[in-house]
Amino acid sequence: MPDTSTPRFLQGAFVFEGKGLDNPLPLDPTLRYVVPAGAIIQPVYFRGGNSTDDMISVLLMRDGSPMRYFPIAAKGATHVSLRVVEDLLADTVLELFVAAPAGVDGTVIVDLGLVEI
Repeated sequence: MPDTSTPRFLQGAFVFEGKGLDNPLPLDPTLRYVVPAGAIIQPVYFRGGNSTDDMISVLLMRDGSPMRYFPIAAKGATHVSLRVVEDLLADTVLELFVAAPAGVDGTVIVDLGLVEI
């Protein structure tokens, strides 16, 4: 039986300016994924790195609402295997946002691994 799953990735290095930890903003239009018709997607891991001297948080947004928070320590990195895997159906919109203290400028490196079934 052939493998019918396809890996998908939202990844890259992105410059941001913080507007407050309670005010997440989209990182980049390339970090948006719409589940295609007839498919199911499962987020399986997140890796992130933070260049700033402050803690930041990357948010996985699902249809405009927070689905997962990934805090990243000052000048730190994180790797999170998503043990609770959810099936996200066609037309679900996933996006990566960043939340950082107001006025904090930096670069965040993100790598979100998804499996499309």
